[in-house]
This record gives sequence, C-alpha cells and structure tokens, in this order.
Amino acid sequence: MTTTAVAPLTIEDAELLVATARRAAEEAGVTVSVTVLDAGGHLLAFRRDDRAVLISGETSTRKAYTALQLNTPTAGLVDAVQPGGLFHTLPTALDRPLLFIAGGVPVHRDGRLIGAVGVGGGAPEQDHGFATAAVRALA
Repeated sequence: MTTTAVAPLTIEDAELLVATARRAAEEAGVTVSVTVLDAGGHLLAFRRDDRAVLISGETSTRKAYTALQLNTPTAGLVDAVQPGGLFHTLPTALDRPLLFIAGGVPVHRDGRLIGAVGVGGGAPEQDHGFATAAVRALA
C-alpha cells in the first residue's frame, strides 16, 4: 500500500491565514478575531483585536472547530440545523460546541483536510468572506 504524504498546516501558513483575514476585514472597516486550527483541532494561531467584541474570540474558535469537524464551510450549514435539517439532532457532546454561523472554512491541501480558519466579529456573511479570502491566499 502506498501512502502519499500531505504537508501539514504550518505556523507560517497559519500566520498567513490570520494576516490575510485581518487585512480583508480592515479593508472593510471591520474588527475581527481570527482562529486557525490544525487538522487535529489544535490551536496554531489566534488574533483578537482589543477593539473587537470580547466574545468574537470564542466565536472564531468555534467556527473554525465546526468547519474542521464537519469538513465544510459553516456558511452552508445554517439550514442543516433547523428543524427537519440534516444536523437538527446532531449531538453536541463534542470537545467544543459547534457553531453554525458563517465564518468557518476548512483548509485543504492536495484534497486533504489540514486545518480550518474561523473569523468572528463582523456580520456572518462578512466573516465568511474574510475566512474565504484567507484560505485562497494559501492556494
């Protein structure tokens, strides 16, 4: 059996993700917190601006965790948790509660999940855009 190694998400990658999301938010006039997790859910990078709402740090972390656990952007999950949705009865007894608000985006390399970025502090659609811009910077 042959296994192809995929480079993991590095500290340098994480710093680029944070810097790109932050820059995109600043250009939009929004103050945000940014969290980057590796494939195991470990914190690689985090930035919270003192001007951001205090809860934005926890929000960005939970968004990243949700995107990582479900391997999909959180923006597409909002309807899934509504009554009758795919995840309506999803158990919440995980390490961290999931957060189904736009702003969490998984990070892939060579088609494999290597981490996730979460952005909190702006409107959900803005946070999603900032996180998406950050992930595109790694491509």
